[in-house]
Amino acid sequence: MQTSHTLFGHLQKLTTHIDSVPNAQVQYTLVLGDQKLHLNPLIGQTIRLEHLGQINCSHCGRKTKKSYSQGHCFVCMQKLPQCDLCIMSPERCHFDAGTCRDEAWGQAFCMQPHIVYLANSSGLKVGITRVNQMPTRWLDQGASQAMPIMQVATRKLSGQVETILKQYVADKTNWRKLLQSDAQHIDMTQAADALLNESEADLDVLLSELSHQDYQWLDTPAISMRYPVLEYPSKIKSHNLDKEPVLEGKLMGIKGQYLIFDTAVINIRKYTSYLVQLSS
Repeated sequence: MQTSHTLFGHLQKLTTHIDSVPNAQVQYTLVLGDQKLHLNPLIGQTIRLEHLGQINCSHCGRKTKKSYSQGHCFVCMQKLPQCDLCIMSPERCHFDAGTCRDEAWGQAFCMQPHIVYLANSSGLKVGITRVNQMPTRWLDQGASQAMPIMQVATRKLSGQVETILKQYVADKTNWRKLLQSDAQHIDMTQAADALLNESEADLDVLLSELSHQDYQWLDTPAISMRYPVLEYPSKIKSHNLDKEPVLEGKLMGIKGQYLIFDTAVINIRKYTSYLVQLSS
């Protein structure tokens, strides 16, 4: 018997969980303010998602007509360190120059060990994340496989390594391809060896300027992730809550931060801080 649900609150990104058992399926939870709903049992059911016309900044709470940097008002976007340009371009981190917007935040988030990894989402890509964000970062991207290849001392260093590697491999996920099918299996160890051979000369230049305490190569096996998808759409249609406040349809699956309906797909993280009601 199906159970009906009605939730109301400000939308946050989907939270994820995966068990350590082989071939475990990713588990998703929708967060609306203080309310949470496990989504996996709702796959195959009809869901109605409605934007109620209000957005409140996730930091200061003030109403805003437009969401900036995933859920912030314009004022907070201009002053918060988590909204600075170096978040999208970590190699441009300016903490060492003494110009970080918030030194305590920078110490806690940027001056911490980071992982450079390879992932297979819509194909092979390189990425970075804090050590304590594995495997969350990979699940948020919808990666089917992921493998850490290097640990470095700071976010800036991880960005510098990524800048070198992305000359030879993608650093972004093709979201349309991600939502069309499962990623074709890749021998991640072989792919990593090939990439590092291609980029060896450039990496040597960077690493020669560093202490061995600043980085270490990792020999960590790849992990695989399985997403709860009944059926992928034959044609990708993205739903925009700003233009069409109601999305209703059968929930066919979840991958990354996307809900896949039989009518459209929606990137939940894009609508962080939107006041939303969900009913099923």
